[in-house]
Amino acid sequence: MIHHRLMTIVVGFCYATTAQAAPPDYQSPFQAIGLSRTTPAFSWFAVDSLGQGKVTQNPVLAETNTTATLGLKLDTNFTYTLNNKPIWRITCTETVLTLRSDFVVGAELPPFTLTFNQKANHATLLGLMKPGERRMALPCVLHLPDMGSVRITSATAGTLLDYDARRRVTTPFVSVVFPAATPQQPHIEYQLEVTAIYPRLPGIDGDMRYDGFRRDWLNIFQVNPRLQMLANNAASDPCAFTLFEYSSLARHTPPLAEGLTCLDLVRMTLDRYIAGATGYGQAGYGPGSSGADIIGWATPWSSLDSLPSFLIAACDYAESAPDLPWARANYAKLRAWGHEMLASDKDGDGLLKYPGTGNFGDRPLRERRPSNWWDTINFGHEDAFANALAYRAAAMFAKLAHELDQADDAQFFSEKAAKLRAAYAPTFLNPATGLLAGWKSADGQLHDYGFTFVQGVAITYGLLDDKTANAVMDHLLAKMQAVGYTNFALGLPGNLVPIKQGDYVHENTPPERFGEPRREDGSDGFQFYENGGATGCWAYYTIKALYQLGRITEARRILHPMLEGYARGEFQGFGANGMSRDWRDWQGGGHGYEGLLVDNYQTLLAVMDDVKAGK
Repeated sequence: MIHHRLMTIVVGFCYATTAQAAPPDYQSPFQAIGLSRTTPAFSWFAVDSLGQGKVTQNPVLAETNTTATLGLKLDTNFTYTLNNKPIWRITCTETVLTLRSDFVVGAELPPFTLTFNQKANHATLLGLMKPGERRMALPCVLHLPDMGSVRITSATAGTLLDYDARRRVTTPFVSVVFPAATPQQPHIEYQLEVTAIYPRLPGIDGDMRYDGFRRDWLNIFQVNPRLQMLANNAASDPCAFTLFEYSSLARHTPPLAEGLTCLDLVRMTLDRYIAGATGYGQAGYGPGSSGADIIGWATPWSSLDSLPSFLIAACDYAESAPDLPWARANYAKLRAWGHEMLASDKDGDGLLKYPGTGNFGDRPLRERRPSNWWDTINFGHEDAFANALAYRAAAMFAKLAHELDQADDAQFFSEKAAKLRAAYAPTFLNPATGLLAGWKSADGQLHDYGFTFVQGVAITYGLLDDKTANAVMDHLLAKMQAVGYTNFALGLPGNLVPIKQGDYVHENTPPERFGEPRREDGSDGFQFYENGGATGCWAYYTIKALYQLGRITEARRILHPMLEGYARGEFQGFGANGMSRDWRDWQGGGHGYEGLLVDNYQTLLAVMDDVKAGK
């Protein structure tokens, strides 16, 4: 009951877009803090985890039409008093801020609130939540993408923060509420410490080229408080087919706080899926009792990449945590996922099949989506991207089964992986272009639009021998040069050839919005959204493939400009046209809608290969 009352207090405020506050009450190179004069709340909250003084942008929502608490005052010592008795004390040092609440007999103390304008910053809390509760346990981390991280702790055992986020409201917000002292807990203290959390790699701390890596490593992690799962951002959908992206970074991430890791967030999300929750990409996913602002998946079939994503993430967690007892306890479900994944191979040739035909002109509409993450492109039937993930998932699960003494399963999944690999290149390699096609439709046609991510993921996961992989990459880079794409600070286009009208669909929008063409050749939709738009999403695999093949110079030609873009904060937020920068045309104009799309930040994983490659 207390939880819901506090949420009413926060959501009940009428907010302006961003705080038009007086200058910060406290500022250091690491943080800038301002305090409301009418209620215990931050009016300014900015951090720079690298201590470079980048704290001039204030993403806090401004309060309006707020009734001040009678008898409440803020004195010059940063202390809120109620009828001259201190109830909240705020102290600041260069990197640490402390909130202390003291109970006053006979008074109901207001909580301390922090509410962000999500359009200004897609802030999130990273920590553990129980199903169905919009409260997060401490310790946790408040992360502000492109700004930095704040570790939140309390010496009071069992302390929980109220946490909420919405996007389909007049002003999208992310709110964090620090409960006040109570008769049961007459004194409570919260410590907020600005920190930078990233893998400690040799030689990067003094190199400005890696500032984006050091500040943004956690950008990929976003917890939706209404679903208690990792999601596209705090107010967006959990996507079944992206869970393995989180785990790919989580396994290299230092602890967030004592007793808390990013792998714990992966496990929390896996546990929700194991218990029956669904995500975007799965049949049956839609609005529920949570009140979360989500987009449903009305397609009667789950995407081909959802179950591989679950299995890869589960194996990453079990191996890296390490937590084989968790894997053993949930083995029956993991095994069932694996068998369900492989059961889509209806003809026994080794390749997964999607019920959607993928035939040209048989374009799935909103109620029938394609077979993978690229959900406006007509991927169907035999999907090169999803099958690469399935190969990875089967191979990893075979290894996990072996470690859990499940010898029959280990052999079964190993043999299935080998059969898929044997069928992969003969099916998808297009002799006319030297590239892997995106999919082979039910009518036997290859659909090849120069998909950068398909080549990258196939090479990264070992589906091609080195000779074939190098030849494919030669053709890909030559095609990129031929079409004139050089602005790598924006990321990579998903495809280098315009997708024809018969193989692309979104809603009835102008081509420049989401790339849906009106012309049959697709040229009028090209460079927009998934039809050739530049993005950080899935660029990791192209870069990783180059490093893996020893082509260091070519990998850095893409990665290093992208790192400059990350340092400038260019992969999230909104442009002058009102569209977001998670998708860009080749000149840099925004064409996205999320504002922050976590997939953009998997590319930071390539820094580990970059550092390993040496100077």
